[in-house]
Amino acid sequence: MDKIWLVIQREYLSRVKKKSFLLVTLLTPLIFPAIMGVFVWIALQEESSQSLRIIEVVDDNKLFFLESSEQYAFSFSDASSEDAKKLVQNGDRYGFLHIPKFDIKDPVGITFYGEGNPSMSLISYLENNLRKKIEEQRLFESGIDPKIINEVRTKVAIKSITLDEQGTETVSDATVNYAIGFVAGILIYMFIFIYGNQIMQGVIEEKSSRIVEILVSSLKPFQLMLGKIIGIAGVGLTQLLIWILLIGTLTSIVTGLLGMQMPQQQAMELANSGMSQDFSSTTEAGEILQVLSGINYTQIALSFVFYFLGGYLLYGALFAGIGSAVDAPSDAQQFMLPVTIPLIVAYMGLFVFVLNDPNSTTSFWLSVIPLTSPIAMMGRVSYGVPAWELTLSMGLLIAGFLFTTWVAGKIYRIGILMHGTKPGYKTLWRWIKTNN
Repeated sequence: MDKIWLVIQREYLSRVKKKSFLLVTLLTPLIFPAIMGVFVWIALQEESSQSLRIIEVVDDNKLFFLESSEQYAFSFSDASSEDAKKLVQNGDRYGFLHIPKFDIKDPVGITFYGEGNPSMSLISYLENNLRKKIEEQRLFESGIDPKIINEVRTKVAIKSITLDEQGTETVSDATVNYAIGFVAGILIYMFIFIYGNQIMQGVIEEKSSRIVEILVSSLKPFQLMLGKIIGIAGVGLTQLLIWILLIGTLTSIVTGLLGMQMPQQQAMELANSGMSQDFSSTTEAGEILQVLSGINYTQIALSFVFYFLGGYLLYGALFAGIGSAVDAPSDAQQFMLPVTIPLIVAYMGLFVFVLNDPNSTTSFWLSVIPLTSPIAMMGRVSYGVPAWELTLSMGLLIAGFLFTTWVAGKIYRIGILMHGTKPGYKTLWRWIKTNN
């Protein structure tokens, strides 16, 4: 155990003391907000300096009038299609919208012409605008005044309340749950790839420089592999904790300078103001308080740390095994596919299944299978997961880590001392079956 601890210290300190680690750790919380700020500034500048775009409309039905917006204006004329196209070609019009004669029940043939490919937002804007006009015309032809329909339309907001087995009611918000699951899942996905590759690169470097031959003379290959995996895990956890502290501190400073308050602060002030629960629930701050109080921060934080470490250790062992079997990073590509496919499946499943329907059968299996559970389960935790599902997922992840460590250890013991050969899958399988 003392030898493993020495390896852990070496791997941890050799990386943490690097200037590159300090720069990345300190600058990342500043770089991403700065990049986002630049894009937002550019978008605002473009919006403020953008001239009004005029779209020529030729309506053969003589029925539809489209309202102009701050960005687009519509010019209606009886010009022919060819004349309207020339206006676009000459730069006098941004585009040309042709509305041919059609059956009001089956509007087909509407075409937009422009010098370049139109943006998705423009096409969506035109479609929504025309759909509304066509619906109004169909109502009018049916003998219903469209104004009456507009007057009776009412916005409805549904409050989501979760009931547990004891009957306790908890106010939730799907948007907040989605955001938490999205951020947590993406962070775990990124860290597994980044630090898993660091393990593989480190093993390949030590193997190619023959340093590993000196190291294994004083400790077992499995001890070296385990110490390397745990040491780099500590580096990742340290970096993550520093990012959380820096982002939290910077956010508090910026909001303070701007005279703003975090939602948690507003909610706490409301809670301490002595307002009744009935009254606070009718205010925006009261709704924030109810949503924030319904989030199990402790469970989310502990689950994140567990799946962060569990997922990294599971895949880190596989990356270490791959690194020990090859002599150069280019040779490792053939073995990377079986390892990266489950990660990609988990990443895609997070968006397609988990965040959209966390209680579906697919989401359940993605969150309990060890190769996909670190990412998928973090997408479900904020929505609330039954205790038995969480326990099952964690238990299987621990079992998966032990199994991949055993497999990687079998490969590592032989592969770390092999040079000049390019093993295939059959060779790896033979190493795994070896009893030494």
